[in-house]
Amino acid sequence: MSDDILALWPLALASETDWLAELAQNDGLTGYEAPALPDAAWVLSGMYQRGVAAGDSVNDSQSRNEHPGPGWERLRWAELAARIGDPVVPQGLYPCHRCFPSWKRAGLGPDSVEWPAEGSLDRPTWDQLIRLLTAHSPQGPNTPCLAYYNPIVTRDFEKGQVRSGRLGDAQGLFDNPDILCIPSNLWAVDRSWVVFTDYDLWGTKVCGPRALVEALLADPEIEAIRLPWTS
Repeated sequence: MSDDILALWPLALASETDWLAELAQNDGLTGYEAPALPDAAWVLSGMYQRGVAAGDSVNDSQSRNEHPGPGWERLRWAELAARIGDPVVPQGLYPCHRCFPSWKRAGLGPDSVEWPAEGSLDRPTWDQLIRLLTAHSPQGPNTPCLAYYNPIVTRDFEKGQVRSGRLGDAQGLFDNPDILCIPSNLWAVDRSWVVFTDYDLWGTKVCGPRALVEALLADPEIEAIRLPWTS
């Protein structure tokens, strides 16, 4: 993380994650329910399809993904699902590499689609998520937040990392050079919403006010669904 982002997001006490532990015990983050919070949806990480004149993707096998570059087009999950006859997210699964089991039978070449990165949203989706969180937080960009990186993504298997900062500065967390994933959790200090990203999933769960979740579901720039998927 660059010095300017370090200054904006200083380290915080590890005890700040106690609330997350309480939610996890109730399966509120990883499960379908959202105890103590009114609503929840999964924001799906962006995938892209190769256009006619597309060059090589700017991305590699690391978790942090940019737009692949000129000639690559956004491929929405719903569009791919309709094309190959799979559900957007199969019943009983979360967004992950097990989605779209029919893609090979549908004749998609191995280099025709850039699949989502595990453990991190792509930059355009992350940026838009932060904009929507800002619009639905009473203090807007000045909303005090906490960001937690679990030990798997910090590569320090004895402890995670907690940072504190403003929601208006949260887009910069994407550019942490030491941790190639977005935060495992981002939440408002007032606990009005919380964001959860598992290190091996292709999506991010957002729990919070119903108006926020409805905005996520209706937003044209990102793709979000409620789970379990039933239609």
